[in-house]
Amino acid sequence: MANSDADSTSQPTPELDDDAMSRFPVPEFEELPSDLQERIEEETERSGFTPNVFSAFAYKPSHFRAFFQYHDALVEDSALEREEVEMIVVAVSGVNHCYYCNVAHGALVRIYADDPTLADQLIANYRSADISDAHRTMLDVAVKLTERPDAIEPADLEALREAGFSEEAIWDIAAVTAYYNMSNRMATFAEMRPNDEFHTLGRE
Repeated sequence: MANSDADSTSQPTPELDDDAMSRFPVPEFEELPSDLQERIEEETERSGFTPNVFSAFAYKPSHFRAFFQYHDALVEDSALEREEVEMIVVAVSGVNHCYYCNVAHGALVRIYADDPTLADQLIANYRSADISDAHRTMLDVAVKLTERPDAIEPADLEALREAGFSEEAIWDIAAVTAYYNMSNRMATFAEMRPNDEFHTLGRE
């Protein structure tokens, strides 16, 4: 029961879902190093639930730290708008058929773009999505780097420049793409499942 004033103002308790991934065991929250507990508590308070990617990567604390430190650098020190970061993630995850990232980052696209349908368009076929020419060029390069990295050539960088992206933004496009290709593969390999909450976020 949650009727008291104290309960109504309490913060959600971190909960590492046993179903966060099916191919490796999910650790107990109380058994994690203190810095992982603190990071998971912060994310749980911000999101209102504990995203399963935190539960899954907690399996190996050293990798958790490196994974989320790089994630934070990508979104906090970026020449891209957060909406653009998430668009790249969803387009790349769509190509890689990553269930977790399609759903979780689809929710973030809806929130940051303030558009309830854009994520679905990007996952199905970004080329026909309702996006600007500059963003289509951005995703063309991200998807090419995902599918045919050996085919990347100077003309791809020049196309991004002509679309209005700075040199730093071009670097960031590649960095986000590369990071989420790794993330997609780990999520698929471990069979991570998105939280139910992600399916409905940002749809209204």
